[in-house]
Amino acid sequence: MEGGYWRNTNSTIKMAYYNYIKALHLIFVITWFAGLFYIPRLFIYHIEAAQKSSPEKEILSTQLKLMTKRLWYIITWPSAVLATTFAIVLLFLQPILLEQSWMQVKLGFVIALLLYHLKNHQIFKQLQQDKIRYTSKFMRIWNEGATLILFAVIFLVLLKSAFNWIYGVVGIFVLGVLLMLGIRWYKKIRDKNPNA
Repeated sequence: MEGGYWRNTNSTIKMAYYNYIKALHLIFVITWFAGLFYIPRLFIYHIEAAQKSSPEKEILSTQLKLMTKRLWYIITWPSAVLATTFAIVLLFLQPILLEQSWMQVKLGFVIALLLYHLKNHQIFKQLQQDKIRYTSKFMRIWNEGATLILFAVIFLVLLKSAFNWIYGVVGIFVLGVLLMLGIRWYKKIRDKNPNA
């Protein structure tokens, strides 16, 4: 009986340890996404500031570079590294997850998220050097990339099915269409009223 007690206690401790790691992973996923949601918005402001006249252009550009740099290096990059590190630890503790089809599809979306992050890093570096290669309209569309990935991952994690998540992805595409329509609608409002 005593051996069974210690076996159960050891299992309880392992589960508590696993849950703490999972909690940390989720916390840093949330902060990572917060950074990824906000950084393209700052890119939009930076691109639009470059079209203004002096001295407003220089003042806004300097301030936006500082804000973007702090967001990127103090919140977004550390969160990406920590979320990924804790995810690797979770997979190490539960390697059987890698055999499940929903997890394999989820990891595909994680790779897409990492590529999205790296592309944002490239745009960040360009804007820090005042090299503007994209329009604010493109950035408004680009801004929705993290949203689409988030929807896909949440559906996968909650449904835990490599097939049923497809309904969620169809929903993502519908969401994408609605976002595009919303962006066009907002642009029309801004064209009529630049302060909107």
